[in-house]
Amino acid sequence: MVYDCLKFVFVRSGSAIVFSEFGRQVVSVGDAIMLGPNVLFSNEPEGHVTVTAIYVDTDFALDQFFWQHSAILHDRLDAMGFAEKVYSEPAQILRLGKDRAGLLMPWLDEMVALSIENRFPQRFNRLQALWFEIMDVLAPFIRVSGVRLTPLQHARSRPVLPRSRRFAPLRREALLAREALHGDIAHQWTLRELAEIARLSGSSDIRWG
Repeated sequence: MVYDCLKFVFVRSGSAIVFSEFGRQVVSVGDAIMLGPNVLFSNEPEGHVTVTAIYVDTDFALDQFFWQHSAILHDRLDAMGFAEKVYSEPAQILRLGKDRAGLLMPWLDEMVALSIENRFPQRFNRLQALWFEIMDVLAPFIRVSGVRLTPLQHARSRPVLPRSRRFAPLRREALLAREALHGDIAHQWTLRELAEIARLSGSSDIRWG
């Protein structure tokens, strides 16, 4: 089987022989499998096995990855290339252990129940909260590659974290100018006209349109 999304498989009971880019391995209770997009995967249950699978859209995953690393990424387009470098192993078996995996089961059950209800827009926040809880447990077990940025990349990066981008109220002058521009988009505005509206000194006849 091959999917065009991220896939996480949690073994809840029994065991199975699985095959992917990590080779042929045995998984049982306490194990989880992480599969990247377009990664071949097959499994053969050893008698009986019960699993729960989570399918994660790649756009959603990249959006979260961007905000996690927003201090060094320019935009969401950079996130894809950087993610491929960080997660260089697209198929991994995560040996969580029975106790830690047991913490996940109530969250997995709730996600399944909400998915069956098919009320994703109404319960979006709860589903996302459950997903973050699960990933908080999984993240320390996911193997990542160390990626160093060059001095040039550091110099070009534009951090978007709050410590670098202040959340301050907009100036009244800026709001007045914006309202004027939006109120009459056909007008060829000059800086002098906008300055008069915002009660600022203007000395240019450069036109905005």
